[in-house]
Amino acid sequence: MKNREGSFIARIYSALWRALYVTIKLPVAAFKYLFVSPKTNQSRRDLLQGRMWKFIPSAKFPPLVMRYPTKYSEPNEEKSSDAKPRSIAGINIDPVPSTNLGLRSVSRTLPVFRPPGAIDEFQFLSGCTRCGDCITACPYEAIRKAPERLGSISGTPIIEADTAACMMCPDFPCIDACGPGVLTKLLPPIIGTAKVTEHLCLAHHHTTCTVCSERCPIDGAITVTDGKPIVNEETCTGCGVCRYVCPAPENAILLMPAFSRPGLPSS
Repeated sequence: MKNREGSFIARIYSALWRALYVTIKLPVAAFKYLFVSPKTNQSRRDLLQGRMWKFIPSAKFPPLVMRYPTKYSEPNEEKSSDAKPRSIAGINIDPVPSTNLGLRSVSRTLPVFRPPGAIDEFQFLSGCTRCGDCITACPYEAIRKAPERLGSISGTPIIEADTAACMMCPDFPCIDACGPGVLTKLLPPIIGTAKVTEHLCLAHHHTTCTVCSERCPIDGAITVTDGKPIVNEETCTGCGVCRYVCPAPENAILLMPAFSRPGLPSS
């Protein structure tokens, strides 16, 4: 009888301890989940020395060369339609904002493929002397002058992959030949991005074709999986060799120029 009572009391104590553990554990876990920030690889030294930018996730920083339009591609503009202006008897009483003379309003030019290392398009057009030295220095004659039909950018150096693709020379003689400095080795040589149009690609229609991956001058830019080419956008420079050599009846490579490029820092 005593053994039964002892066993019953022990079970009661065990149940009480489990209930007490759960009662304490759940609020602590909820507090950690709601209020404790996840661990990062940043140190307290960065915080004390004012390196606050290191605590911002990298996704909030725009990339060096923008391949596609993103939320960083246009300046933030306040929408006047969202906030109704203050008025008295129909007369607007809001102050007139001051004119910011530091902002430049530049009309966008036609998207073209510039030689590797080209800086921001506005700075490029302002600094390019149309001398043609980069055209002469190109050993593959891939760089040519923009035709007059392109308007304000006519005479500036461009690359047309359908005629001659950029071979991404290891030493980039076109950059070395640029006197004005609108081509620089300080920037990554990304001039665009290639994409495979699957319904036009021979490899996607039960045909063995790996020409684009074999001729690509950039290691790892085009890989072949299950006999089908895949473009690695993080590695692709947009040189256009894949489009130039594509044997499909209708070219299966879609080539897009870089949406925007960084400019040289002001001294």
